[in-house]
Amino acid sequence: MSVGRGLTYLIFAGFAWGTAGAAASLVFETSDLGPLALSFWRCVGGLLLLLPVLALRARQRSGSAVPAEPRRRRLVRIVGTGVGLSLFQSAYFAAVEATGLAVGTVVTLGTGPVLIAVGARLTMGERLGRGGILAVAGALAGLGVLVLGGEGGEVRPLGVALAVLSAAGYAAITLLTRWLGRDGGGGDSLSTTAWAFAIGSLGLLPMAIGEGVVPHTADPVRVVGLLIYVAAVPTALAYALYFAGAAVVRAATVSVIMLLEPVSAAAMAVTLLGERLMPATVAGTLLLLTAVAGLAAAEARGAAARRRLPVPA
Repeated sequence: MSVGRGLTYLIFAGFAWGTAGAAASLVFETSDLGPLALSFWRCVGGLLLLLPVLALRARQRSGSAVPAEPRRRRLVRIVGTGVGLSLFQSAYFAAVEATGLAVGTVVTLGTGPVLIAVGARLTMGERLGRGGILAVAGALAGLGVLVLGGEGGEVRPLGVALAVLSAAGYAAITLLTRWLGRDGGGGDSLSTTAWAFAIGSLGLLPMAIGEGVVPHTADPVRVVGLLIYVAAVPTALAYALYFAGAAVVRAATVSVIMLLEPVSAAAMAVTLLGERLMPATVAGTLLLLTAVAGLAAAEARGAAARRRLPVPA
């Protein structure tokens, strides 16, 4: 896959993930379903939607030779992605519960790029460069304005620690996907996503049962429709595109592009939920979009420069 297509996939995934928050807000308004139970159904629904696609594709490939991925490498990819996904979602919801949405979100999404940049430098030797450092700083500044520009939240040490743990799970997923994809052997994005959902479902099931896994609502059709949307667009489709794009784009660039999630969430809050558009929301959104555009342009220029390099004899 080209870097340009990978960037397109990541941008769509970032915006799609942001719509999950608006859908979740509507689910919480019309039912007693909790965040951990919603995350469990999100993984289960995404897995159920991907299984027929994988089965159909397996039939289409039955007569073609597909290079087999080494067993140990495949095990590392599947288990690492599944555990990282479970940790990312569970710790984030726990952080929001402990210290509030604003603080939990800004710490999770703000710490993620830092952990990824440091991890990519230590494990893969990736360099941000001066422009990349400025873009990351601008993105973090925009995120801070976007999240903290509204109502503040009380900072609790336990919530901050859980948010950092969530960011570590997200950073682990991104770094593992990029590390395995450096030589073009990052594995199939659809199967990776399906296995991650399977492991995430098993990991979230005990907590979902404790919270109440079956929703009680006066409008079951609406709740089921919202759950299907959450499972289909910001889960099955978005995660498949994310894993495919993250395999060919620098890890630090991936982390900043994923900050598009709060931008799309803010837009949905205004257009769908009727929330007021504050000046801080506009300023934070502009900063984030500028940073993402700068990093995407730098990534594309770097890929073009590498293609122009002479091939050694």
